Amino acid sequence: MQKTEKSIPDSKKCGRVKKTLLIVAGVVSLALGGIGVFLPLLPTTPFVLLAAGCFAGSSPAMHRWLCRSRFFGEYIENYRTNAGVSKSIKIRAIVFLWSGLALSAAAVHKPLVRVILAVVGICVSTHLLMMKTKDENKETC
Repeated sequence: MQKTEKSIPDSKKCGRVKKTLLIVAGVVSLALGGIGVFLPLLPTTPFVLLAAGCFAGSSPAMHRWLCRSRFFGEYIENYRTNAGVSKSIKIRAIVFLWSGLALSAAAVHKPLVRVILAVVGICVSTHLLMMKTKDENKETC
C-alpha cells in the first residue's frame, strides 16, 4: 500500500496544536485581565502575566504587542523588573474595589454578605497597600 498524499509529521502537528492552544489561552487570559481592571475581585496582573507567558511560547509578535501595550505593558514591566506598583494604580485599584463592593452591598440586603464584602475589601486593600510602591522618578529601560 503506497502513500499518495504527503502527510505532516506528527511533531509539526503537535507544535501547531500547542501554538494554537497557547494563543487561545493567552487571549482568554488577557480578556480576564482586562475585565479584572473593572471588577474588584478578579485579579488583573496574574492574568496579564499568564497571557504574556502564553504569547512568549507561541507568538513573538503578540508577545511584543502585549509588552508594548499602553494598558498592560506596565504590569509586565513592573513584574519583570520588580519595580513595584505605581501609586496611581494602587489608588485606582482601591477606588474600583470599594466602588464595586459598595454597589454589591447596596444590591444585597443580607447583613452576612455585607460583612463578607467588607472583610474582602479590607483584606484586598491591605494587600494593595503593603505592595512595594514604584518609585516613579526612577527611569526604566
